[in-house]
Amino acid sequence: MSARFQELDWRHTSMGELVLRRRWDGTVGSEVYEVKLDDEYLMSSLFTVAEEAIAHRALEELSGAGLDIAVGGLGLGYTALAALRDERVGSLVVVDALAEVIEWHRRGLVPAGAELAADPRCTMLHGDFFTLLEQGSGLRPGATDNGTFDAVLVDIDHSPRHLLHPDHAGFYRAEGLGRLAAHLRPGGVFTLWSNDPPDDEFTEALTGCFAEAGAEVVRFPNPLQGREATATVYLARTHPQ
Repeated sequence: MSARFQELDWRHTSMGELVLRRRWDGTVGSEVYEVKLDDEYLMSSLFTVAEEAIAHRALEELSGAGLDIAVGGLGLGYTALAALRDERVGSLVVVDALAEVIEWHRRGLVPAGAELAADPRCTMLHGDFFTLLEQGSGLRPGATDNGTFDAVLVDIDHSPRHLLHPDHAGFYRAEGLGRLAAHLRPGGVFTLWSNDPPDDEFTEALTGCFAEAGAEVVRFPNPLQGREATATVYLARTHPQ
């Protein structure tokens, strides 16, 4: 058994005080990694089902090999890792606004870090995902195909309404979603994680920008509260041609 509680890193960032910590949780009998931004919990290795689901659901919708995937939000790496474990993925770029989070992975401070850093298909890119969307091939610098992807997976904000920063709001409206759709190839897939129940207004906005769109509720156990928890996965797809 490791120490009951250990602060692995603390940084003052442009978004606030960022803390990575590891603790022993007797309820589940394992180490748990947690990330806090100021007083707010951003993520925990105890709850990864929904983060992995946005990768699994997107890839279930795609066929063929050599798939190009983009991930907005690195976090503890579970979305990116779930995508890379599909052998059909040929390349993956994962974007995070905090260089410190990318450094955690490259230093092996988080469980997924060593595997992500060692996979030649994976590129960890420091930048603001929403800003890069506006820059054409900004998600994949040097791309010759306008930076398009087979799938874009996003796990940054808590939900389309519960944002880490007010500047992100435009992404969840028609104009922002249209920019994202332009980064997808014909038949390409967009998935989004949300900690809130399905939002009819956001689903309607998706429907206006994509050929198909919907929301799915993901259920998973919450051992800390002894009950079932839920999250939402939004899935949208562009026209095949």
